[in-house]
Amino acid sequence: MKTTVEISDALLTAAKRSARARGVTLRELVEDGLRRVLREDSAPRAFRLRRASFEGMGRAAGTEDWEAVRDLIYGERGP
Repeated sequence: MKTTVEISDALLTAAKRSARARGVTLRELVEDGLRRVLREDSAPRAFRLRRASFEGMGRAAGTEDWEAVRDLIYGERGP
């Protein structure tokens, strides 16, 4: 199917140069690029945890057990 797409002159020049270097037509280069983008969009993304560490020297004094931590958190309010 034929379609018209407007792209910048610089991008078209670079695409033509890349197609020539690869030994493919501009059409093949564009179709390959679209396929790659569509494949990436449909591929499941890997789950990554963000870095959530902090600077410090480990646990504070008085936090050796859960009851001590709970008392520090809740204080007089209780659990």
